[in-house]
Amino acid sequence: MSKRHSAKYKIDRRMGENIWGRPKSPVNRREYGPGQHGQRRKGKLSDFGTQLRAKQKLKGYYGNISEKQFLAVYNEASRMKGNTSENLIGLLESRLDAVVYRAKLVPTVFAARQFVNHGHVLVNGKRVNIPSYRVKIDDVIEVREKSREMGLVLEAIQSAERDVPDYIEADHKKLTAKLVRVPVLADVPYPVMMEPNLVIEFYSS
Repeated sequence: MSKRHSAKYKIDRRMGENIWGRPKSPVNRREYGPGQHGQRRKGKLSDFGTQLRAKQKLKGYYGNISEKQFLAVYNEASRMKGNTSENLIGLLESRLDAVVYRAKLVPTVFAARQFVNHGHVLVNGKRVNIPSYRVKIDDVIEVREKSREMGLVLEAIQSAERDVPDYIEADHKKLTAKLVRVPVLADVPYPVMMEPNLVIEFYSS
């Protein structure tokens, strides 16, 4: 098993949930946490513990973003007008790696980060290799000509495992995608319940 897969599955096991909805997740077989003490009976989490877990789950879902980056997204969401938890989701879903993943140009959010990092993606015709790059509505995201025959791209577009949400417009023949609108929490196809309101409580307490 690759390092990336084992790290991803460890997050699943720690949360006790299959947070990406992947069929091979070990949580589908074992719901206890990793390690020798994983099968101990779980105690009831405190309010802080519940908020922390909500933060770890959301942060983990987007490829285990660093704490510094995640806090910066929260700070931006809290400065924006409107509902902070909805703003947080909108900002996370506008990340370039998230759009590439949602458009089914790659199979996982971890692969999306690496794919962008390695320079396989163009935004409005220019190469962008920053996974956290903020995609604007109607920006044209495309896979570079030289990268179109890569195995993981072909695997992703042929997969029936997930659908492209309606706030993304994807053309798998041209390997392009567009963010049509910034989604709200109810639009986002999370396989498990995300609670951004608890994340807001965590940072504001």
